[in-house]
Amino acid sequence: MTPVLLLLLALPFLLAAAIALIGRLSRGAAACLAGAAPVLGLALLGSVTPAVLDGEIVRNSWQWLPQIGLDFSLRLDGLAWMFTGLVLGIGALVVLYAHYYLSAQDSARRFYSYLLLFMGAMLGMVLAGNLLLLMVFWELTSISSFLLIGFWSHRKDAREGARMALIVTGGGGLALLAGVLLIGRIVGSFDLDVVLASGALIRSSALYPWALLLVLAGIFTKSAQFPFHFWLPQAMAAPTPVSAYLHSATMVKAGVFLLARLHPALAGSELFFYVVSGIGALTLLIGAWNAIFQHDLKGLLAYSTISHLGLITLLFGLSTPMAVVAGVFHILNHATFKASLFMAAGIIDHETGTRDMRKLGGLRRLMPFTSALAIIASLAMAGIPLLNGFLSKEMLFAEAITAGGPGIMRTAVSIAALLAGVFGVAYSLRFVHDTFFGPGPHDLDRVPHEPPRWMKVPVELLVVICVAVGVAPALTVAPVLHAAAASILGDAMPEYSLAVWHGFNLPLAMSAIGVIGGVALYFGLRKVINLHAVTNVSTGRNVFHAQLDAISALAMRLTNGIANGSLQRMLLGLVLVAIVAAAAPFVANPASPNWTRPQPIPLLGWALWLVMMACAVATLRIYKQRLLAVLLVGGVGLMVALTFVFLSAPDLALTQLLVEMVTLVLMLLGMNYLPAQSGPERPRWRKRRDAVIAIIAGAGLGALAYSAMTLPPNTMAGELLARALPEAYGQNVVNVILVDFRGFDTFGEITVFGIAALVVHALLRRTRMAPEQIMPGPPIKLPVPADLAQIMFPLTLTVSIFLFLRGHNAPGGGFIAGLVLAVPLLIQYVIQGTVSVESRFGFDYIRCIGLGLLIALLSGAASMLFGVPFLTSGHLDLHLPLIGEVPLASAIGFDTGVYLVVFGGVMLILSMMGTIKPSRTRNARNGEIDIHRRSARTGEMH
Repeated sequence: MTPVLLLLLALPFLLAAAIALIGRLSRGAAACLAGAAPVLGLALLGSVTPAVLDGEIVRNSWQWLPQIGLDFSLRLDGLAWMFTGLVLGIGALVVLYAHYYLSAQDSARRFYSYLLLFMGAMLGMVLAGNLLLLMVFWELTSISSFLLIGFWSHRKDAREGARMALIVTGGGGLALLAGVLLIGRIVGSFDLDVVLASGALIRSSALYPWALLLVLAGIFTKSAQFPFHFWLPQAMAAPTPVSAYLHSATMVKAGVFLLARLHPALAGSELFFYVVSGIGALTLLIGAWNAIFQHDLKGLLAYSTISHLGLITLLFGLSTPMAVVAGVFHILNHATFKASLFMAAGIIDHETGTRDMRKLGGLRRLMPFTSALAIIASLAMAGIPLLNGFLSKEMLFAEAITAGGPGIMRTAVSIAALLAGVFGVAYSLRFVHDTFFGPGPHDLDRVPHEPPRWMKVPVELLVVICVAVGVAPALTVAPVLHAAAASILGDAMPEYSLAVWHGFNLPLAMSAIGVIGGVALYFGLRKVINLHAVTNVSTGRNVFHAQLDAISALAMRLTNGIANGSLQRMLLGLVLVAIVAAAAPFVANPASPNWTRPQPIPLLGWALWLVMMACAVATLRIYKQRLLAVLLVGGVGLMVALTFVFLSAPDLALTQLLVEMVTLVLMLLGMNYLPAQSGPERPRWRKRRDAVIAIIAGAGLGALAYSAMTLPPNTMAGELLARALPEAYGQNVVNVILVDFRGFDTFGEITVFGIAALVVHALLRRTRMAPEQIMPGPPIKLPVPADLAQIMFPLTLTVSIFLFLRGHNAPGGGFIAGLVLAVPLLIQYVIQGTVSVESRFGFDYIRCIGLGLLIALLSGAASMLFGVPFLTSGHLDLHLPLIGEVPLASAIGFDTGVYLVVFGGVMLILSMMGTIKPSRTRNARNGEIDIHRRSARTGEMH
């Protein structure tokens, strides 16, 4: 089968990478590339639409980590098809809208890259056919939305809103992960088809309440349900295209999507009914009531979004077949009118310079076309007849008066629905009246006018959909609604009618009461209080910050008590914890080691170890002479490398030798950061204590190493030796382990190494020497010819490439080759200086790290295109003229990524540590320091 779903999922990620990496990309070209992702995605979706509408489920699946039940499985049924259409369709409109919304100062490339990353994450979550895979994309939506909300990072409110959204939804994601693991334990599988078919088994399990509550915690945080709703209004600091996308069709809908997705597995119990419907009703009312008193256009829309998400949650909580249909229907309706309203609010902000309704008013005279579009969308939000919001609101009223459970529950749900209708009309009326009618606008710094023609097109299309669905629902939305609802309900799908007129009945009367009551409430509030003078206080935001401050204070107290700047104390704690953790299993289950008789050691071995011990003891004796101590520690490392040679481990010996060379330079550079004078001598009893602890730790580590080296040959090592050549096509089992058998571990390790290098760069890039540390006079000339260092580089580069290419079958590989390449450059840095080296070579070590990680990831993922797990090796024998047969393993691609990351990371760390610049300012160079004139951002003098 053609991997249509994989192509659909890959499009946003590929184009996001293209936009980010292509240099000198114009704003128009970036917008076109960004728009291509949803447009091509809609074309691919259209190719499978007939099958989905016929009730089929389209699947693409590849094995990934079968040991833990994780397959890269994609699944498109009616519900996923509907959400995919929303994500792509509204995404395409947002891209067009953003092209005209973003200012010349905003980075279009960065914006569209983040937007497509989020789009891909949403598609992955919607299309996932495995709960663990769904979790991967769920968390990616949190990360990418953090980037989008904080896009204007120069603004404090944007940073705060992004951080709050990430903490709340990230915490909910951890709870959701725990719930998913419990569901997997109950069912015995994470495959979505199996889980959805095991509803009775899940509900009968003793773990069901815990699994349900944990899953609901993830859903409620993502969809801003009470008491986690406070993060959504703070996220309005994002650019309006982000708000229109995240808060209409995507991020906040992720929670209700998962609620609908897992409805067959989790619904059907009293616990589900009361918790979901109760939280939904509370959120519905709290959001609607607070929306009335907002002064910011986007703030009002944010609280109304909270309310409508509560409405959808309430409907799924009621769990009747028609309530589920109504919930799905309102997901569609809310996406259209809310996206159009956010875009209209963005147009108003774009053309007037403000979103404050206290400064607006009378815009219908200055912006008549935009006003008409926004008014129609507002009426749809209020649930006025002949617009799409009216139909799903009617369904809500019908389900509320027939809700299950005790009579008091039915009464409570009916009252909540009616009050929500009243409040919805009131805040919609305020949006319309305070913005487009009245005497304003005033106190503006510009004269409002209509936006560019194409900026209004997305709003026009969405408003047309609102009207078309409201007037002719059976001809427009019926097939979409039926396909999505049927994928949830299955055989329980009810018969229903999408007619506009159902006669005079109780739901219609409730709609009329809602409209009349909403108008009366709004104008009544205007007479009783001054709505423009109301001060809005977010209790949830204040509680969140209070808890954050309390946690930070606790962390600070713990840090001050444990990490007080004493390296000795930190090392003592680290070693003690290691001793306790290692000794605990032996204390719990005492057993004497079954060691074999040691082999005789030749004279060379004794000589190496005697030199090693002599260097170690000498280091302890002359530790105050720092340079000599560092050199002696290097001698210990050199003896370890020679010991590996002695034990016939050339790969380890090469690695140890090169690491020792680089570490020696690192330690020498680190002396720049040490105080000129050592601290006072420690008491004798502390020295004895430390000696005892060191001896215990060393003896334990030595015993562990001896136990590992004397294991019988029929262990994992023997299996790896037997499988290296036939399965991974490599004779060097050490390299095969790194790039194949344990390739995923290696990928994690190079990722951590790259992050560490970037952290060092971030910490040291603005470091400046204190005036008293600047050496007077010209730089000291080293007695080493500069030409020698230049000759060494091409020779060492050749050796590096040689070791890299042979690494799969002989000692070498990407890690060793990267270190070999770093050594001559370090020598040139020392001899010729940073400016000279970087002006000739022009290495960008940060890009080198990123490129290496990308190559490693893509080479590992390429195997999945052939239906095999991530990082599975392939083999190819090339016959080249003159050269002959050249064996190639696909692992060379992954090893290339390791090569680049190691080289880039080492050079970035050492070049930053060796390039400590003097202060830029004349006052600082003269020793005139004034802490009140120091920059809080860079530490520089103003």
